[in-house]
Amino acid sequence: MTQRYWLFKSEPEAYSFDDLVNDKVAEWDGVRNYQARNLLRDDIQKGDCVFFYHSGTKNMALIGTAMVVRSGYPDHTAWDPNSDHPDPKSNPGNPIWYMVDIKPLERFTTPLTLAVLKANPQLPGMALLQRGSRLSVQPVSPNEWKVIREMGDLEPVK
Repeated sequence: MTQRYWLFKSEPEAYSFDDLVNDKVAEWDGVRNYQARNLLRDDIQKGDCVFFYHSGTKNMALIGTAMVVRSGYPDHTAWDPNSDHPDPKSNPGNPIWYMVDIKPLERFTTPLTLAVLKANPQLPGMALLQRGSRLSVQPVSPNEWKVIREMGDLEPVK
């Protein structure tokens, strides 16, 4: 199977790249959008690579890379009324929401801001750069992955 590439957005106050580094492996839970859920459930597979993007902040930027270490499975946080994002319509017998597990790989020594990404003429069709693009899980083409990796210096996460 061909390796795929993705971009996952997170507000750093909710869950940052540093949180992922500290946790070593994390459930990418709490996604409550059907299109993103379908990607998590059906398309994102163990071994796929991910750009980790800080959104909802003044300096929105790509912070690092990660790898999917567990393919899609039911998001049990939807069944927990005390979680940050419960859904009473979802239950173990009828899961609605899905998640994957990821581990950190590399950190950009200087985060690649949205403005820097938009200024690159080699990224004209990138989903992140499209007007109104708000999806928290997005596909990244192999060429976009290559171009972005060449734009910044990456250091392995320790």
